[in-house]
Amino acid sequence: MNKLINRFKFPLAGFITILRKDCNFILHLIAGIIVIIMGLLFKLNINEWLWMILAISMVLITEVINTSIEYVVDLYTDEYHPLAKHAKDTAAFAVLLASIMAVLIGVLIFLPKIINIF
Repeated sequence: MNKLINRFKFPLAGFITILRKDCNFILHLIAGIIVIIMGLLFKLNINEWLWMILAISMVLITEVINTSIEYVVDLYTDEYHPLAKHAKDTAAFAVLLASIMAVLIGVLIFLPKIINIF
């Protein structure tokens, strides 16, 4: 049982680190919680929940990877370097793509439900 608990020590430390370092992760996490609450209110079906979970997870995962890349680049150099900038910019772009995908999924799922209310 101790080995099982020890396996979660590093991921938990990573979670605490990203909560302290990355305000964007917290904003994405709050947005995900709001979407989950909306999903409960609109009584999403299983397929809609799967898409919502995928969308939320993709945004959070890409934000974690983006932060990890920033840490590694900052470890490598504290001076400006074009390749360091490219690494950070492309990682940030991955987060943007995941966020766009999440918004599109959310619109496709929630917009018809909102329209049906009116």
